[in-house]
Amino acid sequence: MQKKIQSALISVFYKDGLNSLAKKLQELNVTIYSTGGTQKFLEDNNVKCVAVESLTTYPSILGGRVKTLHPTVFGGILGKRDDAQHVQEMQQYNIPEIDLVIVDLYPFEEVLNEQRAKVSSFGGDLEEALIIEKIDIGGPSMIRAAAKNFKDVTVIAAKEDYAVLEKILNEQNAEINLEQRKNFAAKAFEVVMNYDIAINNYFNPQVQVTQTSSIKQILRYGENPHQKATFYGNLNELFTQLNGKELSYNNLVDVDAAIQLINEFTDTTFAIIKHTNVCGIAQRNSVKTAWDTALAGDPESAFGGVLVTNGTIDKATAEAINEIFFEVLIAPSFNEDALQILKSKKNRILLQTIHHQSLINNRQNKSLLNGMLVQDIDNGNFLEWKEVGGRETTATEKDDLTFANLVCKHLKSNAIALIKNKQLVGKGCGQTSRIDSLRQAIEKAKQFNFNLKGAVLASDAFFPFNDCVQIAHTAGIEAFIQPGGSIRDKDSIDYCVENKLAMVITGLRHFKH
Repeated sequence: MQKKIQSALISVFYKDGLNSLAKKLQELNVTIYSTGGTQKFLEDNNVKCVAVESLTTYPSILGGRVKTLHPTVFGGILGKRDDAQHVQEMQQYNIPEIDLVIVDLYPFEEVLNEQRAKVSSFGGDLEEALIIEKIDIGGPSMIRAAAKNFKDVTVIAAKEDYAVLEKILNEQNAEINLEQRKNFAAKAFEVVMNYDIAINNYFNPQVQVTQTSSIKQILRYGENPHQKATFYGNLNELFTQLNGKELSYNNLVDVDAAIQLINEFTDTTFAIIKHTNVCGIAQRNSVKTAWDTALAGDPESAFGGVLVTNGTIDKATAEAINEIFFEVLIAPSFNEDALQILKSKKNRILLQTIHHQSLINNRQNKSLLNGMLVQDIDNGNFLEWKEVGGRETTATEKDDLTFANLVCKHLKSNAIALIKNKQLVGKGCGQTSRIDSLRQAIEKAKQFNFNLKGAVLASDAFFPFNDCVQIAHTAGIEAFIQPGGSIRDKDSIDYCVENKLAMVITGLRHFKH
């Protein structure tokens, strides 16, 4: 059913693209009602409009908090054109039909993010009054009303649809069909839902709800080519993409793992991620040396990986990285000559991080069965540093054990990380037995000719028996870190005491299912 637009209510925060659309409406002899800043914008651009106050007989009051919340406005939007009672009441109370509603929402999230960035950079507290004033009341109400009455009313709730509507107006001479009105209504409800979720998450940070987001990105496919996939979120808050194709489903999963890992470190660190597990990582005085050392830990697995560092990519590092195939490189900054080298391959994805840590979720969500699990992120390294072995750890061992425990935290369980001089030299993960993970780690170290004498071992969970300690000791390892908590902790501790090995219990498990 076609409906010709004869009247429109326009009240928007974002004016980008509005001028062209409004002039098209004027050309089609559409009566335009407007408010405040939007009215001034339209009139400054020679678009005639009628002030909403002429309908409501009330000026904008309470500092602009109340201007459209009035029966005349909502009656014009919600009135059913095919309902005799509605039509009679609209005539009785001089309520004009409003066929088109173009309304967006105050920038609540933008102001909140600006405030968080300001606090992150300069300290202090959020200006709550400023944030609260960006909670829109009339906007969501008008959008919901128009979307509810989509049989008679067209609603545009986001600036991205200004051009879409203008195209339809041009092609259909101001007539909008029912399917188009319903599609616009569906988008409008999604906009309002995301807005409400953002406000909920501000007031209830302990129970974060996942947004379908203002940005919905259809991915090429999911984990496999036959699976459809969509990303809901705003990557532009976290990264600037400097080169490469669109991020895939698997890219995004690995990038998330890479960011979680690199955020653990402040000293210069370089890591290589493969299938969400770290397969190479090192901490050194320069980014180039950190890269060389991380790669040396497992040059085989690095092929096709996701690379991440917390340092600047310079020309020397770029030249070294350029020698291997990788999917994604993430860094806080790139030198211009480094970018020229790295951009030589058009599909190679380069991401420059934007350091708004407050924008990274402090909750993790996982959908399963017919619901969703929500948990806090796994913060921290250890709760205690309890030396329980046959000797105290050396200064070098302490540094390596601290580093190893963080690396192990980001491996799938059962997880074992072997570290020597802040370099990952062997790892085992995702095995059904901790012994299998340990054997995997030792074999990986042997594969690349690492001498495990002087290396340390981190385990993400306790040792239920002393077998892992014995196997690792036989391979040359003399210092261990683990959370403890097994009823048989004493078995492993006794072995360390008898053989003068160092063991640290942390009291904090980092199991990653």
